[in-house]
Amino acid sequence: MSVLVVGISHRSAPVELLERLALDAEGTAKLVADVMSGDHVSEATAIVTCNRLEVYAEVDRFHGSVEDLSGLLVARAGQPTEALLPHLYVHYDEGAVSHLFQVAAGLDSMVVGEGQILGQTREALRVGQENGTVGPALNALFQQALRVGKRAHAETDIDRAAPSLVSAALERSSVPVAGARALVVGAGAMASLSVSHLARSGAAGIAVLNRTAARAERLAEEYGATSVPLSDLRAELATADLVISCTGARESVVRLADVVAARGADDRPLTVIDLALPHDVDPSVGELPGVELINLAGLADELRGLEATAGVDDVRTIVGQEITAFLAVRRQASVTPTVVALRSMATAVVDAEIERLASRVPDLDETTRAEVLHAVRRVADKLLHEPTVRVKELADAEPAVSYTAALAELFRLDPDAVDAISRVEGQQ
Repeated sequence: MSVLVVGISHRSAPVELLERLALDAEGTAKLVADVMSGDHVSEATAIVTCNRLEVYAEVDRFHGSVEDLSGLLVARAGQPTEALLPHLYVHYDEGAVSHLFQVAAGLDSMVVGEGQILGQTREALRVGQENGTVGPALNALFQQALRVGKRAHAETDIDRAAPSLVSAALERSSVPVAGARALVVGAGAMASLSVSHLARSGAAGIAVLNRTAARAERLAEEYGATSVPLSDLRAELATADLVISCTGARESVVRLADVVAARGADDRPLTVIDLALPHDVDPSVGELPGVELINLAGLADELRGLEATAGVDDVRTIVGQEITAFLAVRRQASVTPTVVALRSMATAVVDAEIERLASRVPDLDETTRAEVLHAVRRVADKLLHEPTVRVKELADAEPAVSYTAALAELFRLDPDAVDAISRVEGQQ
């Protein structure tokens, strides 16, 4: 059995497509239940956020499982298969472990280092446990991912990266934040940080605009700002002094035509900050009279500095260490059922031969019988010692599937016995 991830996120798809796949708690439970009904799935859960939908499953087949999980996401998107498939990504076995650890540590977030994803990962585990869809494999994986995320935040300054980027952008603005009329386009983690910073810095008014009105309303309410429909962007631009856009859309949200129409002949100072990748703001906006455009390209030096000071490289090192350690433990665990089954078989052979000896030599006294039993068991233990030690050593060095399979084949171990031991090990 191996872990399979099929997902879609801000890194692979436009926001319009992500919105089509948005799921509430009931929808998430239905998706996981549908995944569990697959022929090749034994465990499943899903990480669902505004910027990602990832299904994690313990499967016994790769190809059939990929097709089944992809089909479920296609069905929920309400899009033709060929329209969605290019935006899906797949991680399998060790790749799935690596991906989840990076997600939990905040390295895969739109806002690097944001802490919300750790809570969302914990929620995926909790719901899976409560619904009985998470078993020993996914439980061990997610528990370790949570530890990795906690370690990343505890041992590095990655939490500082996103707030520092907003601060760096606003410090470069020629329009003072205090007293400014500000617009924030978007309602994700970066938008939340922007609204928070503007509120603390004394902005005279803050309007939050987003394609999904409910999310804009929640963010605006949290910081005492105003929620405005995205369709009113042009009207809001007419009175704005400062604009921050960070939606993660795949096309321009703040278009040249909107800014030109909003400003007319007005050449008053306007700072537009584009913190999205790909960009939210038409680059031509920066060529208008009185308009200053600050984007991630212009903040390249600050970004490099923030990654260094925030410890992004340190987090990558931590994640790499944790992946190596987790996979080593998993490989060791994978050989244990075969080793236990081998020793159980040897014990059964010894006991059978001692019983056979007792029937042939009925007058054998108990002391002699015990000595013979002890000697035969020692012989069996010594014969099995080297192969069991070596298979564990090989498991540390590289995947041990071929070695455990060879051991089982050479000694004709009962596959049902090995599977039964695996189940018992997994429940402990």
